[in-house]
Amino acid sequence: MNSREFPRRRKQLMSMMGTDSIAILPAAPIRMRNRDVEHDYRPDSDFYYLTGFPETDAVAVLMPGHNPKYVLFCRERDPAKEAWDGDIAGPEGAVNGYGADDAYPISDIDDILVGLLEKCERVYYTMGAHRDFDQRLIMWMNQLRASGQRGGHAPEELISLEHHLHELRLFKSRAEVGAMRRAAKIAVAAHRRGMRLTRPGLYEYSVEAEYLHEFRSNGAVCSYPPIVGAGANACVLHYRANSKKLEDGELLLVDAGCEYDYYASDVTRTWPVNGRFSKPQREIYQIVLDAQQAATEQVQVGNHWNDPHEAAVKSITRGLIKIGLLKGTPAKLIKEQAHKKFFFHRTGHWIGMDVHDVGDYKVEEQWRVLEPGMVMTVEPGIYIAPGTKGVPKKYQGIGVRIEDDVLVTKKGPDVLSGALESNPDEVEALAAENQKPKRRR
Repeated sequence: MNSREFPRRRKQLMSMMGTDSIAILPAAPIRMRNRDVEHDYRPDSDFYYLTGFPETDAVAVLMPGHNPKYVLFCRERDPAKEAWDGDIAGPEGAVNGYGADDAYPISDIDDILVGLLEKCERVYYTMGAHRDFDQRLIMWMNQLRASGQRGGHAPEELISLEHHLHELRLFKSRAEVGAMRRAAKIAVAAHRRGMRLTRPGLYEYSVEAEYLHEFRSNGAVCSYPPIVGAGANACVLHYRANSKKLEDGELLLVDAGCEYDYYASDVTRTWPVNGRFSKPQREIYQIVLDAQQAATEQVQVGNHWNDPHEAAVKSITRGLIKIGLLKGTPAKLIKEQAHKKFFFHRTGHWIGMDVHDVGDYKVEEQWRVLEPGMVMTVEPGIYIAPGTKGVPKKYQGIGVRIEDDVLVTKKGPDVLSGALESNPDEVEALAAENQKPKRRR
């Protein structure tokens, strides 16, 4: 990420806060995977968005109207620890490398931060995200209130930081869009690799491995655990076992995205394991594809957040009537939400640093109006689990989802992952590549 992004973001946030205020953001702690093995460290998105600082045991402080305005508490340099875990920036590195106006050892925060709080009337902080730090902040505030009886001063207001900060994060800058475009491009390549590899007899985890290879080969990591569901597993929205053998005649649904430079992609495709859709599979696939295209067309400046979902619901309802899985008029069935038997999730969500990114979907109880710089997924699906009552057996066990990441622009929807094939003929062509018998020399 361009280093100029971080001071610009801090300046924007501080202009919203006003003088006589302070914002406090702790970094995420290290999480243990098991016993003494740690998960790979990933900074808290809010913290990193404002600082670009990638280390744990850190706290960022912003104080508009004061000097210094941006203070960072962080770990001190420790050669013995760095020999095991790598370089530590230290307070000097926080100033010289990460733009802090001043920096102090994290061990001094109890003394120094209380003094900074004493200068302010309002504290911006997100309660509940870091429960241990919540208790420390409450303790400091109580200390200041007690000192107020002896002539000291305590801030009068504690305000949620999320309202201002998440509003900023909802609108992506050119640099952010560039990172998301790169994440989408890597995901597109991974999906093509997965489609080309697939054949009966492999296992879901064999396909997953191809995605992991493509992500890491391009400097990215998974933005969420991949969903690789064959056959009936495709009807389980958050299926993650990824352990089933791929059988001839099944569909394979893969929901897999990557994170590049802390920005996520989220892409789903569904294709036939043997390279050819059966007639019922193709019917369901086409209904989902038509719905996705109808929804994407509604990602327009001035439309409401819910317009793409409503378009997908209308399209899926008409399609299910056409093949006989729903009976009645579209208007009546939509009013009754009959589609939820087969399509039971929303059509999309915000995406950015977090896969399910921050930002309000409603403003004053009304669906939010779409504006340039917002990025959302468009992901309708149909899921018909085995044994679904009232459904012909030929449709049972079919699960289809098609998902892309879409940027709202003044010129219309910009599908960041749009290079990935979704037309059923093109999908079949990719999925059939590994089905062809090898020529003997």
